[in-house]
Amino acid sequence: MHSGALMTKRFLEGIKPYPGPAGGWGALRAVAKAVRAEMGASTGTRALFSMNQPEGFDCPGCAWPDPKHTSSFEFCENGAKAVTWEATQKRADPDFFARHSVSELWTWSDYALEEAGRLTHPLRYDRETDHFVPVEWDDAFERVGAVLRAVAHPNEVEFYTSGRASNEAAFLYQLFAREFGTNNFPDCSNMCHEATSVGLPQSIGVGKGTITLEDFGEADAVFSFGHNPGTNHPRMLGTLREVSRRGVPIIAINPMRERGLERFQDPQAPIEMATFGATPISSGYHMVKVGGDLALVKGIIKALLEADAADLAAGGVGLIDRRFIEVHTIGFEALRADIQKADWAAICEVSGLTQPAIESIAQVYWSAERSIICYGMGITQHRHGTETVQQLANLLLLRGNFGREGAGICPVRGHSNVQGDRTVGITEIPAEPFLERLDRAFGITSPRAHGHNAIEAIQAMRDGKARAFIGLGGNLAVAISDPQATFAAFRKLDLNAQIVTKLNRTCLLTAKESLILPCLGRTEIDVQAAGLQAITVEDSMSVVHASRGMLQPVSDTLRSEPAIIAGIAKASLPATVVTWDALIANYDRIRDKIEEVFPDFFDFNERVRMKGGFRLRVGAALRQWDTPDGLAHFIVADIPPGVGCEEHPFLLTTIRSHDQYNTTIYGLDDRYRGITGRRDVVFLNGEDLRDLGLEHGDLVDIVAGDRVLTGQTAVAHTISRGSVAAYYPEANCLVPLENYDKASGTPAYKSIPVMVRRAA
Repeated sequence: MHSGALMTKRFLEGIKPYPGPAGGWGALRAVAKAVRAEMGASTGTRALFSMNQPEGFDCPGCAWPDPKHTSSFEFCENGAKAVTWEATQKRADPDFFARHSVSELWTWSDYALEEAGRLTHPLRYDRETDHFVPVEWDDAFERVGAVLRAVAHPNEVEFYTSGRASNEAAFLYQLFAREFGTNNFPDCSNMCHEATSVGLPQSIGVGKGTITLEDFGEADAVFSFGHNPGTNHPRMLGTLREVSRRGVPIIAINPMRERGLERFQDPQAPIEMATFGATPISSGYHMVKVGGDLALVKGIIKALLEADAADLAAGGVGLIDRRFIEVHTIGFEALRADIQKADWAAICEVSGLTQPAIESIAQVYWSAERSIICYGMGITQHRHGTETVQQLANLLLLRGNFGREGAGICPVRGHSNVQGDRTVGITEIPAEPFLERLDRAFGITSPRAHGHNAIEAIQAMRDGKARAFIGLGGNLAVAISDPQATFAAFRKLDLNAQIVTKLNRTCLLTAKESLILPCLGRTEIDVQAAGLQAITVEDSMSVVHASRGMLQPVSDTLRSEPAIIAGIAKASLPATVVTWDALIANYDRIRDKIEEVFPDFFDFNERVRMKGGFRLRVGAALRQWDTPDGLAHFIVADIPPGVGCEEHPFLLTTIRSHDQYNTTIYGLDDRYRGITGRRDVVFLNGEDLRDLGLEHGDLVDIVAGDRVLTGQTAVAHTISRGSVAAYYPEANCLVPLENYDKASGTPAYKSIPVMVRRAA
């Protein structure tokens, strides 16, 4: 909902408030439109009704878990868009590339590039003609292998992974890179939940969420920090709807008003649909300033500890779980001393919330016997993201909200296997016991030195210390911060090889040798020497389950991700000791090796064939703290400075539109924010606009030092004062490569100091 009380709105093309709830008829119309446009009704319907079903394929979109008892259809609007995007009838075949040079394609929008359709043949870049031309698979593998065999050191190669890769593909990929001799694993996790992967193990011994889907049915309160489920993980709204209908408070903490956190119309609720009704989601909505979450959480803790002291003084038993703290934790006294020193004025200034508002959040928390805290990239993508995650863990530890039903922490992950690829070895900082088991299982000697994360990989490429890049999915050059530096870094390489289903801008950053290696999608049948294959994925609640494509591949020349990895490995490692052909002939053999390397995958092939799969061990969910001393840790952090710099008085957060998933743009609409057919907008508070002498609809430039995002249309919106929002990845140009969380390496996409000025 746009803020219209502060200024008269003039008509703006493609900008109009959306009155409806999240989901509902708007979502169904969008799904029908996507199916008709991309797949055709027959194929589309068959595919959608197989998604997230026990014998079907896993959604190629988000990682929200499937319920144990699946419904007649278990997909959301954005999941449907992900399927139609992948299973489109459009083709980027050799004729397409013969018609369009790389120079021409570079001028296309990112949306237009992916709209060209599915890739059908392996391609190499011909510099003389400036076109991608077909190449045979064996030739493509040899071209990659020739570059890799020629590098001076294995650390000159970067092995990037997207969260869409399966467990089987990711495991083979890390095996190949480690036999090759490097731990360089820049990964999409580095750009989203790395603060979780780094921060939570220090706090509770595991870098994952501790709850199950069933815990939402037992919770007495749910707190939603820094995420927008209506757009980024819409199936979560069904879960929150049931929580709300039980009368359980849901507290939303987010800089912007988001429709999915306000009200939801469930497409699977006939009465709600027939009566145009909706279920309220949040019982309390607090618009924290961009970057103010750490201050807010410290304020909640301060209010809790002050109320606890008052309760004790009045003869009560207190509001924190002293027995749990004594038995299971360390560091409480240091935390209490730090919180006592925290100044309410600073907390309120940085968070943008009043002390009574913060105390009201704390009261909901201490009044609930069991609480769940959910959070997304609005928490992690800051220079202080790791510290904020740890403060959320502190808050839960104070009342023993780990290791019991209806309580725990829930990092809401992005891509459907972004957690799984880490579990099976995609990490630049591998633990020694894992490397020992990997070496023993395959007879190799893995490198021990830490490798590169995503930021370090781009820096190495920029500085001439990396010569080759292989991308297992994704669109790193667009996803990462600082395109000015990143694009130039890619063009300096000896090799840019992209394993993808569709064309994207990273493919067009041509190196001395550039190859596009098209792979099967999640929806497609995968047949290897032993017959029909299934892959596995891990959802955001540590459940591993099988996924089986059911559509015919768009081209008989496509190969699976495991097969492509094996082909590159054999070409790059003439003396390899790994039996690559045997592994890809039957993916059960890959899973047997995963089980051998990772003990938590015991009986992998048997358990993954059970309906619904199985859950991996999460120690903190059992009150087993896999930290060096076996205890959960309270960790202290300072409140970061808020806005207020004269040159850059605002903090900007990047956001995704409703027609978008990460860098993939399905369309140009952002329905719930009232934007249609455009992405050149910036959202500001109406009072901030007025103070700048601007109006809703004015053209503005967003300035961050010497970086400028030009020609944006200012939209008055319900957003906290001092905060600005613009679309990702367009606003990535405002984020220097060096602006990241030093603890985790996560780019600070969501706290960019900026000024807003009238466009020249």
